Amino acid sequence: MMKPNMHYADLKDSYLFFHIARKIRAYQDAHPDARLFRMGIGDVSLPLPKAVIDALHEAVDDQADKARFHGYMPEPGAPFLRETIAAHYKKRGVDVSPEEVFVSSGASDELGDLLDLFDRQNRALVIEPAYPAYVDANVIAGRRIIHLPSGEENGFLPEPYLEATAELIYICSPNNPTGAVFTREKLRRWIDFANDNGSVILFDAAYEAYIEDEALPHSIFELEGAKTCAIEVCSLSKTAGFTGTRLGYTIIPKALVRSGLSLNDMWVRNRTTKTNGVSYILQKGGAAVFTDEGQRQIRENIAVYKNNARVLTEALDRCGITYCGGKNAPYIWLRCPDGMGSWAFFDYLLNEIQVVGTPGEGFGACGEGYFRFSTFGSPADTEEAARRLVRLLRKG
Repeated sequence: MMKPNMHYADLKDSYLFFHIARKIRAYQDAHPDARLFRMGIGDVSLPLPKAVIDALHEAVDDQADKARFHGYMPEPGAPFLRETIAAHYKKRGVDVSPEEVFVSSGASDELGDLLDLFDRQNRALVIEPAYPAYVDANVIAGRRIIHLPSGEENGFLPEPYLEATAELIYICSPNNPTGAVFTREKLRRWIDFANDNGSVILFDAAYEAYIEDEALPHSIFELEGAKTCAIEVCSLSKTAGFTGTRLGYTIIPKALVRSGLSLNDMWVRNRTTKTNGVSYILQKGGAAVFTDEGQRQIRENIAVYKNNARVLTEALDRCGITYCGGKNAPYIWLRCPDGMGSWAFFDYLLNEIQVVGTPGEGFGACGEGYFRFSTFGSPADTEEAARRLVRLLRKG
């Protein structure tokens, strides 16, 4: 008799954002004329930059011409895009070869697929609060998870320690949901810890484009020792608006070897077995992101989201609410006022001012009592949400 993967039964009863959507549907059914101001799920609101759109159109035209038509692409990625991304890293002083770059359908897909590289007996350390998929993907794989809590006392950037040793270490910087960013010094401690213990860091850099303090690292490979212990996962979703287009890339150094096996070679074998690669059209659009004009245009879009962050943080300042993030990250992590629980605060904002955010409890137990706002909404909605927050929460 066929036996399913019983680890699915170990997952929580509903995924965080599914539960939020269900609550919103119930509210809208009861209040069909209400307008909601969505500061919750991190989907972008601005369209793809013109440089990307032009490249996508050109690629579609290529597919209509026999001489320029492209069928299957190389599974690890088209050489033109791998070379472009490697050159982008080189401009930042990071030496990455095109063969160490793997084109993906997005960071979320890749973070789950990469678990194929590791034995199920390997433990996974997740710094919490954390993106829920880190935990859920490892639960599905039947892997033991070590939950490392963080809090205001360490700026949501905990230090490594021997009792929390694991073979896999998840680090997200800038962090989702807290908006905290690892300094070079703090990140170096994790690199040294991983090398000393033979661990591998899965470094989620999906939001690196939002770092404005250049003293902070955009890539883990800016630091010495990272190539022997880290894999970096990047996304064009929040950088260039590819949430509905799906494109990202992963860096696996050739120097990353465990038990005599090259993880770079292993991933080539995995991709050539399990995928047919990302479409030519999307890869052409992705390459346009890294042109001078593409970089200028994405900076313009990111500036809009950064201004949204300023509007929201100024509102929280007026309300006397403690928060993290919002400067070098597109997320704001705030402490719920008056000791309110995170789901209670969600209901309070939804019912009183029709503002939607994300309850902190959904990002791990230590997220209880906190709340996340995204800055990806439209400027008009963000400004209105900020006004409503001040009216509701300002004291005196």
